Amino acid sequence: MSSDLNIENTNIKTAAGVTLDEQQKTLVGSVLDVSMVARTEFESRRPSLKKLQLWDDNGVFEDPITATRGRKEYEPQWVRTRISYAYIMRMTSFSETFCIQYGLQSAFSEIERLHHEVTDGGNPMSVDMKTRYVVKGVGKEVTIQSVVTIAYDEATGKITKVQDKWNGELPDSSFKNAFRRLNAVSVPKMVGVPKSDEEDAAKGNQ
Repeated sequence: MSSDLNIENTNIKTAAGVTLDEQQKTLVGSVLDVSMVARTEFESRRPSLKKLQLWDDNGVFEDPITATRGRKEYEPQWVRTRISYAYIMRMTSFSETFCIQYGLQSAFSEIERLHHEVTDGGNPMSVDMKTRYVVKGVGKEVTIQSVVTIAYDEATGKITKVQDKWNGELPDSSFKNAFRRLNAVSVPKMVGVPKSDEEDAAKGNQ
């Protein structure tokens, strides 16, 4: 299945004592793919419609920036480019962050996953990740550690919920959660999702 989907992350690292079946490896690999843009502008790693078909239509994606519900909300988040906003959020006000978040693809010159390891092979699965970002222009390096949980429907094999917890946490304030929901419903209005495999391939996503 992973070959049909063109999944790039096929060498899934696991902690001692953790085993995954082939379907679990495919799901983890697909999440690693769609959550990671190219390390440099010359590489092609990016999400695709085929990989996102591994998600349930009513699936949920949550991180410190967004809290999506359903395909219409989560697909544009991945197409937009899933990169960490933590550095930008620390350096800007709420209004500035809201204005610049859609241009963050040009904010980093390099994005590199330093480490991933599946620490729990149950349902949900849990993956420890460490990612390095280089801020374009100034060469500032930022490293983010996160815990990603992946829940799936064992009958259909599709992903039902992914949570990307930076430093192991998600926001717990009503203000931040309101912003996350605003992001979830606003991005689909600004980002177009390819409507067919042909259009997806034309954009270089397959």
